[in-house]
Amino acid sequence: MGLKTPLFDLHVALGGHMVDFGGWDLPVNYGSQIEEHQAVRRSAGVFDVSHMCVIDLVGARVREFLRYLLANDVARLRLPGKALYSCMLRVDAGILDDLIVYFLDDQHFRLVVNAGTRDQDLAWIRQQAVAFEVAVTERKELAMLAVQGPEARAQLAALLSADEAAAALQLGVFSGAAIGGSCGAHFIARTGYTGEDGFEVMLDAAAAASLWTRLNERGVQSCGLGARDTLRLEAGMNLYGSDMNENFHPLESGLTWTVAFEPRERNFIGRSKLDAVLEYGSERALTGLLLDDRAIMRAHQRVLTSAGIGEITSGSFAPSLGRSVALARVPTAVALPGTQVQVEVRGKALPARVVRPPFVRHGKVLV
Repeated sequence: MGLKTPLFDLHVALGGHMVDFGGWDLPVNYGSQIEEHQAVRRSAGVFDVSHMCVIDLVGARVREFLRYLLANDVARLRLPGKALYSCMLRVDAGILDDLIVYFLDDQHFRLVVNAGTRDQDLAWIRQQAVAFEVAVTERKELAMLAVQGPEARAQLAALLSADEAAAALQLGVFSGAAIGGSCGAHFIARTGYTGEDGFEVMLDAAAAASLWTRLNERGVQSCGLGARDTLRLEAGMNLYGSDMNENFHPLESGLTWTVAFEPRERNFIGRSKLDAVLEYGSERALTGLLLDDRAIMRAHQRVLTSAGIGEITSGSFAPSLGRSVALARVPTAVALPGTQVQVEVRGKALPARVVRPPFVRHGKVLV
């Protein structure tokens, strides 16, 4: 038996097919994975992401600390509630994790990091925080739900009071706020991992099952890990441990846009390595592939190109397209949209085309 989120019993009662995901017992689906995927693209679905690790950082030098710890620059966060996506790097620029950081006030920031890297992340952050006298607190008492889809915000708002709903609906993209409500005090953020609009809600664990049930009663679909993976892949979003890890830096992982190289005087962990890569160029790049055949691309399959061998990092059938898509790390010379390559699928070299992710965003096919 693995670790359980506060919603474990509810998942079982709803018929969730439970699997081991990084040591956690979580539902991969509740029936049809494709139906769950399409519910998020067309209306709304709810996911249990309580296995993610919420960390509060408090201290007079917390902003200075995060400008050193993260590749992206929290100096960009000036309004309370604003959020930023970033990688946390080793000295050699290998990616320790990707995360979201929220600016709550001048002495308080919040991080949401991946479940599979929770222990190493906490150890690394605490080690680096000592010199800055920043307190690091894991918020184990919180659960986290992701309500995603074109109708998601309205569905959640319908469960709040008029004033609370207005505050939630006024949130800009990549922003969050603490909002009290009939479901208990919670922090609502307009973020997600599906390529659709919606909210991620952090709330007291004891209130999570009630909120989930009330969303179901309004027709919001319960969704599992399977749909979450196909949705994020269609949206061109990296998965830690597949599309990036400690062996790769952001510039070869499709994440150059998450590194703030300006101002030049800011010293962050991994900067020296990335400056050198930026000067001389990266030999590899992460890009998207669209398969011409009816087969399905999977992780670790070889990509045959005119410039050498690449590898699929994530691949699946994409329900919104009715065909297979993938993210792949290939030689930079062939990472240009329109380039023809071949993917080895079950011993056959099948034709595929390089495309620029995302494949689907906000319900629209983009390739």
